[in-house]
Amino acid sequence: MTPAPLLLRGRQPADLPVLWRWMHQERSPAWQQWDAPYFHSGRPPSDLILEAYMERANAQPPNPHLRILDLGGQCIGQVSRSEEAPAGGGWWDLGILIFDPAYWGGGLGTQALRLWTAATFAGTEAQVLTLTTWGGNERLIRAGERAGYHECARIPQARRWQGQRWDSVKLACLRPDEPAGQPAVQMGQP
Repeated sequence: MTPAPLLLRGRQPADLPVLWRWMHQERSPAWQQWDAPYFHSGRPPSDLILEAYMERANAQPPNPHLRILDLGGQCIGQVSRSEEAPAGGGWWDLGILIFDPAYWGGGLGTQALRLWTAATFAGTEAQVLTLTTWGGNERLIRAGERAGYHECARIPQARRWQGQRWDSVKLACLRPDEPAGQPAVQMGQP
């Protein structure tokens, strides 16, 4: 049996309960132990109820800098990007989040990062893309390296987590030279 393809797509109404659960309802979800845990530490789950979350989310226009990771029609995470100042300078920082640990360790993060990197180069004037993490997030560092990123900065002992000091790590990927006639990157529906 062929595994379902991983797609990047815009948020759909059916994704909202999944996003609400992982972002607002779960108590200490595993992803928070890796995604800048020093910011999440001690923060209680949100008291935002699903209906209020859905109302707020539906009132916002689609965000072109946030995409859902879709595996076989199921929302398993999201990717994001933000432009570093000054606007138009060509530097974007990317993020990736896979919620359920059942999807970790099988290459989906690397695949998602490759797709998001290609989509960001295709859809922006980015010259350089970066990933920012901490020294303990070895999976993201390896995924970045497999996706063509290289460590470009390490700030020693910049983060404190569980009584230990960790480096802040930044990886970068430069816009590749594109041969003439290169096909556009394919993503799921907006």
